[in-house]
Amino acid sequence: MKKYMILAMLMCGALYTMQAQEVKPVYTQDGDMVKATFYHDNGQVAQAGQFLNGKLQGEWVMYDTSGKKIAIGQYANGVKTGKWFFWEGELLKEVDYSDNQIVAVVNWNNGESIVIN
Repeated sequence: MKKYMILAMLMCGALYTMQAQEVKPVYTQDGDMVKATFYHDNGQVAQAGQFLNGKLQGEWVMYDTSGKKIAIGQYANGVKTGKWFFWEGELLKEVDYSDNQIVAVVNWNNGESIVIN
């Protein structure tokens, strides 16, 4: 019984250590803006951007778990605005936003427009 108790305590300690290594977001003050970097569980950057008065502001960039860029776009006062770009393999999707609403989508493949919505 004593061996099982020791084994259980070791397993709990290992689980606690694994949870303690979880990568936490990093926030840094830059004037009125707060720069934020969020991470995947493997330590790679997941998203990077800024907040102003607690709302998403300016350019945000998103990455997959291997560090490859998968999206980039702009926020204004917490709302998606302007052109956003999303990469899916060889496909580039250009999405135009106005007031957080999609107004146009163009899919690009090797520099040529293949679909216009």
